[in-house]
Amino acid sequence: MAQHFLLSAAARTRTLSLKEVYKGGEDKAYETFRKLRWSQTDGEPVCPKCGCLDHYEISTRRKFKCAACHAQFSVTSGTIFASRKLGFCDLLAAICLFANAVKGVSALQFSRDLDVQYKTAWVLAHKLREAMALETVNEVLDGEVEIDGAYFGGHVRPENRKEDRKDRRLKANQSDRRRVVIALRERQGRTLAFVRRAEAEGVEIARERVVADAMMFADEATHWDALDMEFETGRINHSEIYSERNGKHTNWVESYFSRLRRMVGGQHHHVSAKYLYQYANHAAWMEDHRERSNGGNAFAIVGGALKHPVSRNWKGYWQRAAA
Repeated sequence: MAQHFLLSAAARTRTLSLKEVYKGGEDKAYETFRKLRWSQTDGEPVCPKCGCLDHYEISTRRKFKCAACHAQFSVTSGTIFASRKLGFCDLLAAICLFANAVKGVSALQFSRDLDVQYKTAWVLAHKLREAMALETVNEVLDGEVEIDGAYFGGHVRPENRKEDRKDRRLKANQSDRRRVVIALRERQGRTLAFVRRAEAEGVEIARERVVADAMMFADEATHWDALDMEFETGRINHSEIYSERNGKHTNWVESYFSRLRRMVGGQHHHVSAKYLYQYANHAAWMEDHRERSNGGNAFAIVGGALKHPVSRNWKGYWQRAAA
């Protein structure tokens, strides 16, 4: 049996542990954030407003003042961590936990591990997912691409008495919270995930996000017939066989759905249809980087979050909800 990558020596030598984070302390975590925010200048601050390199350091507040426009800024100004309350050591530890959980971590467990309120952990996790999704926002797939869909949510509990039960296969007796995650996965490439109401909407997504000369692989669902007229396709009948020896299969995209189902069912137990896209993008990112050490993933998440602008969805989320 093949050894899992994360058990290999290569993965263990490039790891990041909570012990290492807290042993380094707040100052080392702060320097890590500086070097990842301003990687081109090796941690030397760059004014986010005018781009000036000359600055004055306000050491007592860990802030800087631009010598040109006189604006004050910090290492998290203008990023998804803007207006943060957690210290840099706690933030780095949170991201370490987030990267270690290859199938996700519930906000309740996240709050207990970090010793913060549930609301803090929930918003922080969603901010990190939003930053992770930025990697593929303009991604276009090429080569061999697999497409498939999987339905999530909308479970209708049957009535206790048999005579009161309804046929839940009928559309009239189904919940409007049911959504389908449509995934396109480039072999040896990236995974793109979209949340829609019907799987057939994946045809239009493929037209927009896959180059015309790509080879598309799909199952025998009739709505994928439209792909045959625009792409070179390989169709697989799952009622007869899951994979053919000539490479005709959708196993890679099914692997992604396996991770997503375990994330939703095993860790979060319930995911709102409104935010299902966040978890779908999270699972896609983890699937794409599954053979990178958790240290590499953690620093990639920090770097991506520091390049992401202030989140209009999650900054002040609970204040807006209360209002």
